[in-house]
Amino acid sequence: MGEASGRPRRQEQETASSEVTEVAPGVLRSQLPISLPGLGHVNCYLLADDRGVAVVDPGLPGPQSWRALVDRLKQAGYKPKHVHTVIVTHSHPDHFGGAGRLRDVHGAEVVSHRSFRTWFDPAEDDNAVDADGEPLPAPSRPWGGELPWRDGATLRPPLDRRLKYRLGRTLLRRFMRTPRPTRRLDDAEVIELAGREWVAVHTPGHTIDHLCLYDPVEGVVLSGDHVLPTITPHISGLVGDHDPLAEFFASLEKVAALDGVRRVLPAHGHPFEDLAGRAAAIREHHEERLQTLRDAAAELGTATVEELSQRLFRPRSWGPMAESETYAHLEHLRINGEADVRKEAGALRYRLT
Repeated sequence: MGEASGRPRRQEQETASSEVTEVAPGVLRSQLPISLPGLGHVNCYLLADDRGVAVVDPGLPGPQSWRALVDRLKQAGYKPKHVHTVIVTHSHPDHFGGAGRLRDVHGAEVVSHRSFRTWFDPAEDDNAVDADGEPLPAPSRPWGGELPWRDGATLRPPLDRRLKYRLGRTLLRRFMRTPRPTRRLDDAEVIELAGREWVAVHTPGHTIDHLCLYDPVEGVVLSGDHVLPTITPHISGLVGDHDPLAEFFASLEKVAALDGVRRVLPAHGHPFEDLAGRAAAIREHHEERLQTLRDAAAELGTATVEELSQRLFRPRSWGPMAESETYAHLEHLRINGEADVRKEAGALRYRLT
């Protein structure tokens, strides 16, 4: 996530409250605890109807998040058995943790975008397809993959986190119920939640499979991580042949053009009203980053991704994640004819044309 370093505490960093509040007709906001860089909670929305309740983004895997989810459901007058649908906005763990358990134990339907795919599911190999036989994209991986801009380097967190990751991945594969969807939505497909129709809005950028939901009757958008109130989502360069920044820009324009939006419900931070204004501000933030890279490349002549990332990010953020987002921005410039690249001493070096 961006825009947080060195600035006042952001909404998305606030610790989870146990309070459950109505934020739109038939929609309750509950907050589940998480502890991730720049994030202190995830909003798990509860959408009530005559069948029971649907939940959106049921937190991280693990007992702490599950206990919090059960508590929030209880406050709203429900038990896990009353959950008929789980909406997962995208394939990051803080959004799908309770989905598999709600599906397998309590019979809930798990709904995602068609391209949803997780990194730890052993059944999802390179030839994975969905229920309609359509091939799925490669899953997003939090780390471990080779860095395309530097030979022999991998996206590696600190040693203590790597050890926890290895243990966690083993436990996840052995004991966790995977969040594999039972229903995959296409862009513009309609689903009924909270007694009314919501439109699926595919918004790639933060992830390939990111999904927003739009309620045209009440003017409500469930925006996931695509549009957040005070920070921007991470745009990773580790997505193969894609231009994730261009996809993100197009997705921002897409949601900004939705008609009659009066209430935006993000996955982190507080609900807000001005979707188009916030989308424009996020785009401006990334345009500023592109200009920073142009200025730095003009000064340096040619430079590596690592060198240029240190012009975009403060020292506390230096490392593979900062380089990944820098690489996404540099590739956007290259694809648009503003830069060329060559490999020298095992590292990619960019030069503005």
